Amino acid sequence: MSDPGSAPYLAALRLLGRRELSEAQIRARLVRRQYDEVDIDQAITRLKSDRSLDDARVAAAIARTEVALRLRGRRRVRRQIEAAGIAPELAARAVEDTFAEVDEDALLARAFEKARRGRTGATDERERGRLYRLLLGQGFEADRVLARLRKPHRLE
Repeated sequence: MSDPGSAPYLAALRLLGRRELSEAQIRARLVRRQYDEVDIDQAITRLKSDRSLDDARVAAAIARTEVALRLRGRRRVRRQIEAAGIAPELAARAVEDTFAEVDEDALLARAFEKARRGRTGATDERERGRLYRLLLGQGFEADRVLARLRKPHRLE
């Protein structure tokens, strides 16, 4: 290829062919491959113009995955999106859009059952403490977690 800027562009396209990545993630990978900064900037500009690179789309994909597959709450979802190098405003919008379609109590209930690891019967204080810490770490609000822990657990 005669255009020196095409090598990072093609490398980025190959990376994006595997999965959605944010601009920051693409930039970091291209820097690690030791492409020239100017060529990286040109590649990113081109990727944005042809819509191959779109942080809003990446943020939405991360939010959907975190909620549907990993059963995570709002705070954790937002942290994951921001960890991908996406601007806080885009992260907040993606979280709001995703959670507008989600029953958060049902999500918490599913995360709670998963965290109980199939155990049945009542939980003791130690187990409730473990569940509380785990669900907080998953990004759920403390009041919701406490309310869920106070509900009686069904015996199966």
